[in-house]
Amino acid sequence: MILTRPGKRPRKQQSSNNQFMDATIRSDIRPGLHVSIVLKKDQQTGKLTEGIVRDILTNSHRHPHGIKVRLESGEVGRVKEIFD
Repeated sequence: MILTRPGKRPRKQQSSNNQFMDATIRSDIRPGLHVSIVLKKDQQTGKLTEGIVRDILTNSHRHPHGIKVRLESGEVGRVKEIFD
């Protein structure tokens, strides 16, 4: 979960093995991971969709709005939260 603090950047989620997982860094995302994404059509509302990562679509190491993925359901969006 990404926690927001007034006037500050979102805080990274800490996984159970004490490593920080960041939805904006490609190496923290892998197939099989349970995540929530924001779909293109839901960007204005910020509605999140949960699912399991099938493919990572972003080629760059980092993306400020989240790494783009395809879920096992076929939906495509940018990762906003990573679950353990």
